[in-house]
Amino acid sequence: MPTFTYTGEDQEGKKVTQTVTADDRYAVYDIARRDGHRISSIDESKKGGFGGGFDMERINMMLSRVKADELVMMTRNLGSMLNAGLTVTRALSVIERQSKNPKLKGVLKRVVDRINNGEQFFVALKEYPEVFSDLYVAMIKSGEESGNLAESLKTLSVQMERASNLTKKIKGAMIYPAIVITVMVIIGILMMIYVMPQITGVFKGMDMELPATTQFLINTSDFFAAHTLMALGIMIGSVVGVVYFFRTKIGRTVSSWTATRLPVIGTMVKETNSARTARTLSSLLNSGVDVIQAIEITEEVVQNVFYKKILQDARVRVEKGTALSEVFIERTDLYPILVGEMILVGEETGQISGMLGELAIFYETEVERKTKDLSTIIEPLLMVVIGAGVGFFALAMIAPIYSISDGLS
Repeated sequence: MPTFTYTGEDQEGKKVTQTVTADDRYAVYDIARRDGHRISSIDESKKGGFGGGFDMERINMMLSRVKADELVMMTRNLGSMLNAGLTVTRALSVIERQSKNPKLKGVLKRVVDRINNGEQFFVALKEYPEVFSDLYVAMIKSGEESGNLAESLKTLSVQMERASNLTKKIKGAMIYPAIVITVMVIIGILMMIYVMPQITGVFKGMDMELPATTQFLINTSDFFAAHTLMALGIMIGSVVGVVYFFRTKIGRTVSSWTATRLPVIGTMVKETNSARTARTLSSLLNSGVDVIQAIEITEEVVQNVFYKKILQDARVRVEKGTALSEVFIERTDLYPILVGEMILVGEETGQISGMLGELAIFYETEVERKTKDLSTIIEPLLMVVIGAGVGFFALAMIAPIYSISDGLS
């Protein structure tokens, strides 16, 4: 039987710490109530052995992360259990026991302890921003205050699932070209190290001026063969440097500007951000969150710098009494015309959350369709890239041979 140590207060308000043996955490609460204690936190004692001196639960929490699909499933199940009549703490405890994710188990355990200690559900969630976003916390807060938490959880699960599916489809369209390009780079490196020295050795022994392309390949091959680790280090460092650059303020601005202006991709980026904006605003407004807070949270959800600026401007102008649709109608360079017009219709009819929901579905469907078409566009482009690489190598090798033939004739 596991051993638990709980901390709490007795009937006189004095702090107590007690170690008990029980079947599970529910039994600990029964024991504490029988003794007249109110529990604030519970810790399960770990058995000795290898790693006994370490807090393995905390280590597992630090090393793991909660995936979007796991959070969607948790949210949907929580809403279903609340509809069935379970309390929030009981439902969270059931989910915690069923979960296999150490991070989610640890967070839910602490959330339950906080709620049992008198905190509101959304306040407890706010302590774990790495798991629960501002959007999540705001919708839970709205559901608690309106007394319709189960409905808010249902809306939230739909919002998260659609956002996750959209992200998966976009990433899925990029996997194939990423794999092909990675394999090309690896093959090119191996050829430079092992194949090219055997071929270029013939040209080096000839007393003749080599073409620039051939000389470039020989120099590159010599460097890779003589300083393999340094060359690989430079390549890895370059990749890390590029990734770091795009995480800086300037890098994010550059990538955001470029993404909206690329052929084909630019249209998809605009429609993706339109779908995210509409879906997030619709979910928040439908849950009872006020417009200003909904815009502020949506600003955090979108990733493109320029879309953040539009939403920031929208928040300021709406606070001054400007209609929300006016901001989107003015920025048709990033948001399609339909976005502003649909929001305007929603404002005139009083059904803005419904209009935003329809808008989100429309653009989500458009992005899904275009990601399927994107694969048919990428394949011939990849063939061109591969052909250009192979052609460059071939010409660099054939050019000296023609030079030798001309010299002999």
